[in-house]
Amino acid sequence: MRRLVVLAVVALFAGTGVIVAPSAGADPSPQGRAHAKGYYLALGDSLAAGYQPGVGDDRTGGYVGGVLTAVRRTAPRTELVNLACSGETTVTMIDGGRCAYPTGSQLAAARAFLHAHGQFVRVITLDIGANDITRCAAGGALDQACFVRAMGTVHANAQAILAQLRADAPHAAIVVLSYYNPFLAAWLTGPSGQALATTTTAGLQAFNAGLVAAATSVGGVGADVAGAFSSPVWTLVPAGGGMQLPLNVLRICQWTWMCTLGDIHTNDTGYAVLADAVVAALEDMDLAAAG
Repeated sequence: MRRLVVLAVVALFAGTGVIVAPSAGADPSPQGRAHAKGYYLALGDSLAAGYQPGVGDDRTGGYVGGVLTAVRRTAPRTELVNLACSGETTVTMIDGGRCAYPTGSQLAAARAFLHAHGQFVRVITLDIGANDITRCAAGGALDQACFVRAMGTVHANAQAILAQLRADAPHAAIVVLSYYNPFLAAWLTGPSGQALATTTTAGLQAFNAGLVAAATSVGGVGADVAGAFSSPVWTLVPAGGGMQLPLNVLRICQWTWMCTLGDIHTNDTGYAVLADAVVAALEDMDLAAAG
């Protein structure tokens, strides 16, 4: 049965540049492990896929590319396997239906890879859940009942997803990204938009807390993307042309396409901020392990 699983994974990743058979007899020392072949498995939605409007997905770019570069500084033979799916929800990640995978879903594809190579996976990153909740603010105001229901679904599904990933990759560093609040851009539209910006910011704090809790439940950590974007900071700061804006609103305008194109995705600067947040989380894990 194991031979069949390995053959299936080899077929799945043929042509991706991923080498699926690390050599036996590797040096077990920390230095040897750092220089052995290993993997960075990226999972999630369009942010993990590196999507930008007018360009599409870039699975070797976005924040994933920045994380890979950082990991390779100490583990140069790390290879990337990116299974992310633009538009993915926690439901479709488990059940499939959004993107085509030979195994049926993104989670199933991840588990197929991990069943064969979990012991060689160094890092797993996951950003998932935004597409479950954004519909709750589609009408220009936050539907609280919709949000609470969707948040509960996300947190339960995230825990289930992470538990399966941990079971298949017992030694990997798992990092779950929190989310910035794209609806802060509505602040610029007047009182009703400012109400949306305020209510979604409060809701996002609870949403992100549940994602971090799911990460820590399997020995992982959260990457504080919301903090990096100053999401809860309403302090007025200069925004050019004699204008002042709350810092959190300015960050959304600077680091995403919301204020120019009405698109929630980050630009190159924003993706670099996401990468830095993940790298900081990984460094904190290393420090904790060393302590």
